[in-house]
Amino acid sequence: MKGIAGKYNLHAGDVNETIAAALGGQTVGTMIEGNRRFDIVIRLAESDRQNLDVIRSLPVRVGDAGMLPLGDVADIERVKTVSPILRDSAQRRAALMVNLRGRDVESWVKEAGVKVREHVQLPEGYTLQFGGQFENLREAKARLTIVVPAALVFIFVLIFMAFGSVRQALLVYSGVPLAVTGGVFALWLRDMPFSISAAVGFIALSGVAVLNGVVMISYFNQLRERGFDTRSAVIEGSLTRLRPVLMTAAVAAFGFIPMALSTSAGAEVQRPLASVVIGGIVSSTFLTLLLLPVLYDWVERRERASKIPEQSQQPRYADAT
Repeated sequence: MKGIAGKYNLHAGDVNETIAAALGGQTVGTMIEGNRRFDIVIRLAESDRQNLDVIRSLPVRVGDAGMLPLGDVADIERVKTVSPILRDSAQRRAALMVNLRGRDVESWVKEAGVKVREHVQLPEGYTLQFGGQFENLREAKARLTIVVPAALVFIFVLIFMAFGSVRQALLVYSGVPLAVTGGVFALWLRDMPFSISAAVGFIALSGVAVLNGVVMISYFNQLRERGFDTRSAVIEGSLTRLRPVLMTAAVAAFGFIPMALSTSAGAEVQRPLASVVIGGIVSSTFLTLLLLPVLYDWVERRERASKIPEQSQQPRYADAT
């Protein structure tokens, strides 16, 4: 601060306020648009904020004396500063921030790690570690290795409790692999990497695929209890449950279309999840309507055929005369 500041009883806070308003901006009013309010902030243009001469010419009020240029009451210079020394676990740490656009974090980290090992020779005692979103991704993947199998096992237990048959529970569960195949194909078609949001989409997709299978097989069983044979129950049940299955799939698929086409903030999380669900629903619906009835008829016929020989081999006893 120059001596002229003391002459006019100008405090450092007054000077800092002028600099903050010019560089950072100052709210001068409010704009109302409908029921929304926006602050009106005024500051120097980007080119002026980089020009020291413009900053030096900023007017500073000095009480009753009027206005003086900022350069007359303060020394304005651009200097290099030293970053503070950061420590982590008693070790010095230097961080390099990277913002990625147009690609996923995991593939970039793998490529960067290979190039660093090839071209950078770290001195003894120095280590390189990737953190931030990549560290969160690794932790989330570790949790998913537990959550996903647990969710699939829990779904299978619920199906078994509903039908009381491992055979029919496996039939319903056959919709999960084909649904997952459709989700993977959707990611490949849209050139999206596997991410945590995509993994969540696969979990949700498994529930939808299983739901359609439960609707079909439970109705097959009801028709057989009414006296229909296996083939007739499959044909009648498939035709009757066609509309409910299509409605269930359409509601889920169309509901995720806005997320799949989103380009706003958070779209990098929404698009993979929605793409997985839509692609998996298409493939799982194909299984539910075409392949599942065929599997049901084939499995139930084999089960019935295997019981008939056992019944025919039961010993017969005759009364002695």
